[in-house]
Amino acid sequence: MSVREYNDAEENPVTDEEMEYILRCAQRAPSAGNLESWDVVIVTDESVKEELSDAAFGQEHIRKAPVILAVCANYVRSMSQYGERGILYAVEDASIAATYMMLAAHTLRLHTCWTGAFDDEHVSETLGLLKHARPVVLLAVGHGVLPEQRAERMDISEHIHEEYW
Repeated sequence: MSVREYNDAEENPVTDEEMEYILRCAQRAPSAGNLESWDVVIVTDESVKEELSDAAFGQEHIRKAPVILAVCANYVRSMSQYGERGILYAVEDASIAATYMMLAAHTLRLHTCWTGAFDDEHVSETLGLLKHARPVVLLAVGHGVLPEQRAERMDISEHIHEEYW
């Protein structure tokens, strides 16, 4: 579940030990050719989070979460082995790593919000990303406030097709 409201970071910080656990879990995520074609920028600075919030079209949880993990696809790693197809593999690797980060955070009773709506160039400039790195997700992490109502989900049968579509 995406959590968009976070407790005060000074009162409820994400500890160094929690961040290490989250990142070590991501390191164990499957990746194409075991090339781990992803990198992450850990953001805790208030002014940088403010800039990322602007890049994410004013989404407040980016500014308010204690930590933002900017998970990026590193094209060079995967393209070195897979050529142009490596671009897709790097995006997949970053997505899987970010998902593992979310699961690890959940294990620690932390909350997350996957944010994919942002201006790539603005994020890249703000974080000083290299040309071969593409931001895939801004992952908010912290001690969140759960929404009173959960969004309804489709019935699982709507997703399942056996043998053929």
